[in-house]
Amino acid sequence: MDGILPVWKPKGWTSHDCVMKVRKILHTKKVGHTGTLDPDVEGVLPLCIGRATKIVPFLTDTVKVYEAVVTLGVATDTEDSSGDAVETKEVAEVFDEEQIKEVLQTFQGKIKQIPPMYSAVKIKGKKLYEYAREGKIVERPAREVYIHNIEMLGSINYEHGKASFPFRVVCSKGTYIRTLCVDIGTAIGYPAHMSFLERTRTGDIRKEDCYQIEDIEKLAEQEAYDDLLLPLERGLNHLDAWQVDKETSERIQHGQVLPAPAQSFERDIFQVKYQDKVLAIYQFHPEKQGKIKPVRVF
Repeated sequence: MDGILPVWKPKGWTSHDCVMKVRKILHTKKVGHTGTLDPDVEGVLPLCIGRATKIVPFLTDTVKVYEAVVTLGVATDTEDSSGDAVETKEVAEVFDEEQIKEVLQTFQGKIKQIPPMYSAVKIKGKKLYEYAREGKIVERPAREVYIHNIEMLGSINYEHGKASFPFRVVCSKGTYIRTLCVDIGTAIGYPAHMSFLERTRTGDIRKEDCYQIEDIEKLAEQEAYDDLLLPLERGLNHLDAWQVDKETSERIQHGQVLPAPAQSFERDIFQVKYQDKVLAIYQFHPEKQGKIKPVRVF
């Protein structure tokens, strides 16, 4: 059983909970997830099954799409609605929505983020949330992420001295939407937190592709695995493809270093296909000019 299982992660579950449940349903240990979602967040969580576990790092390293709500007027220690308030400021004004949209546009492109204390980033071998639970705040180096697109989705809602609005963001891996909400609030002039988040796409896998856990159980009982699993290729659509002939495909399957193809690629890493089936992922050789070497062979 090989392929990508597009799971819709439910609220209240960790990403690891989904992995463990699917291992039991499919009776296989070879299951890997492609980007952690917080327990309070639902959304697209592609799980790689069997041979597809080899593409986990490549599917993880794809563009993500989120729909979120930022709430102005209250900041929390976790940067989301599950935490305790650490700063408040009543929102007594009515915002010009065009100005809010202009603020959002200032976050487009390369930005730097400081990871939240309640995150799994490790500092000196210890996860940040472990420090946070001990009441400690440690210095965290800023990380660069990329916002491909950010846009407001609806109107501003005013309630109980707070204001909130929804937005959609297309971003690189490693982007903390919680932190983005806090930074948006800072740019507007208010403490803020993320009050809602849903991941609607990972790479080429979208919300409409996904199955609820109960649907996976039903289809697995019917052994309808072809209905459940997407082909491995769906997780690599973001990479350029090099189509090869039969002779070259045999060399590829043996993991040989080869002369670089004549065609150009957007990235140094690309997929190799024979008759539209992915055989391997190759990269330009870092030491041998004009050569390519295997990264993964399937």
